[in-house]
Amino acid sequence: MDTNKTVIKGLVVGGTHSGSGKTTVALGLMAAFRRRGLKVCAFKAGPDFIDPGYHSQTCGAVSRNLDGWMLTQGYNRKSFQKHARGSDIAIVEGVMGLFDGYDGKSEAGSTAQMAKWLRLPVLLVVDARSMARSAAALIYGFEHFDQDLDFAGAVFNRIGSPTHLRYLKEALAGTVKMPCLGGLPRESDLALPERHLGLVTSEDNPLSSDYVERLAGLVEESIDLETILARLGDIPEKGLEKHPSSGKCYPVRIGVARDEAFCFYYQDNLEILESFGAELVFFSPLRDERLPEGITGLYLGGGYPELFALRLSDNVSLRGEIRGLAEKDFPIYAECGGFMFLCQGIQDTEGSFYPMAGVYPFTVRMLSRLKSLGYREVRLAASCPLGTVGQVIRGHEFHYSEMIEGPKGVQLAYSIAGRRGKDTHGEGFLMRNTLGSYVHLHFGSNPDVGKNFVRLCWKHRNERASFIYSQK
Repeated sequence: MDTNKTVIKGLVVGGTHSGSGKTTVALGLMAAFRRRGLKVCAFKAGPDFIDPGYHSQTCGAVSRNLDGWMLTQGYNRKSFQKHARGSDIAIVEGVMGLFDGYDGKSEAGSTAQMAKWLRLPVLLVVDARSMARSAAALIYGFEHFDQDLDFAGAVFNRIGSPTHLRYLKEALAGTVKMPCLGGLPRESDLALPERHLGLVTSEDNPLSSDYVERLAGLVEESIDLETILARLGDIPEKGLEKHPSSGKCYPVRIGVARDEAFCFYYQDNLEILESFGAELVFFSPLRDERLPEGITGLYLGGGYPELFALRLSDNVSLRGEIRGLAEKDFPIYAECGGFMFLCQGIQDTEGSFYPMAGVYPFTVRMLSRLKSLGYREVRLAASCPLGTVGQVIRGHEFHYSEMIEGPKGVQLAYSIAGRRGKDTHGEGFLMRNTLGSYVHLHFGSNPDVGKNFVRLCWKHRNERASFIYSQK
C-alpha cells in the first residue's frame, strides 16, 4: 500500500445473535487482508478481554476495546481515530447481536450504536445452519430495523454445501438491498475452544500459524473481499484526532503480573499508566520466584488463577514477597483474578484448598455457576490508591467465585451500582495501600485514577528513599 495515503477503510463485523460466528469471520478477514499486504488494526466492542487477544495475534498489532457504557462517545471516537491511524483497514468486532444493548428500549451499548458513532458500515454475519429462504426475512428485518445504519453486506456462516449457499443467495435477490458477500462452510475444527468465562485465552491457547493461514485461505475462497473493500467508505486520516498530553509525569516502575493466569488487561489502562510516567515491568507469578527489581507498585490483573492454583500456591517465595510488601504499605492494585490471588487461598469446586498470597484475611471459593455479571459504576467511598472520595469510575464484573468469610475487618473503598444505578453495595477491599476488587475498571472512564495510582507509587518511593537516607 502507498505509505503516503491519506485515507483508511473500516467496517464493523456484527452478528444476528451471540454465537453467530462474528469472531471467526472477523479473524478470517483480518488474516486474509493481512495476507494481501494490508496493514490491519482491530478493535472489540464491549468489555471482553479474550477476543482482543486473538485479534492481536492475527493482526500482529494490539487490539483495543471500545465500549458504549464504560466510555463516552468522544473517548470511543478518539481511541478509534488515534489507533486506526496509519492502517489500511480497521476492523471492529461487535458484541452480542447487532442491536443488543443495555435494555430493550434503546440502542445504548449496542454494536449498532458503535457503528454509527464511528460512522462505519456493518458486515452482518448470519448463522445459516438449518435455514434457507427464511434467512431473507431475517436479513430484511435487520436492514429495516434502523434506517440510519449502513450495511456493507451479509456473510453466511455454517453453510452446509454450495447448493445451500445458492438457495440463500436466491432468497436475498430482489428482497433485500445488502448483497450476499459469501458464506463460510460448516467446519467444526475452526471453532475456538471455550471455558467458563468464554473462549480460552490466546495466552493459554495461542493460534497456530497453520490455523491462521487456513482461516485466511478459507475466507479468501468463501468471501468476496474485493467487493467488501469497494463498498467501504474512506476515513480521511487528516481528520483523525490525537489524544492531548497527560500533563505532569511521575517516573516510577510498576510491576504488572502477566502470564496465562493473569492476562485480563485493557490496553488503555496500561497506556494511561505509562502516560503519567510509569515504566511497566511485566512478570509471571507462575514462573518468577521474585518480583522485578526496582518496582514501587504492583498491578495484578484478572484472568484464570483458579486453573493454575497449584502452581501459584507452589511459588512460596513470590507469595511471601508480595505479602511482605503489602504489610509495608506498598501500593498494590488488583482486579478479580489478581484480587483472588491476594486472598488467603482459593478453594476449587471439589473442595481442595490452595494457599495464595494471604494479604486479605478471607478465602475465595470457585462455584459451578456464574456468581456475578454486568457493568458496574464505582464511586470511591474512601481515599485509596485510585483516588479520593467521590471520584467515579466505570467497569465490568464477571466471575464464578465468591468470598467465604466476607470482608470482616477490611475497609470498603467502593460504593458500587449497576449500569442503571440500582443495587448499590460496598466493595473495593482496602488494607493499607492494597486495593482489591472483583470489578475490572476501565481507566479511560476516568484517567485521573491512573494518575493517582502512579503518583502514589512515586510518593511511596520518595518517602521510602527519605527514610533510608535518614537512617544512615
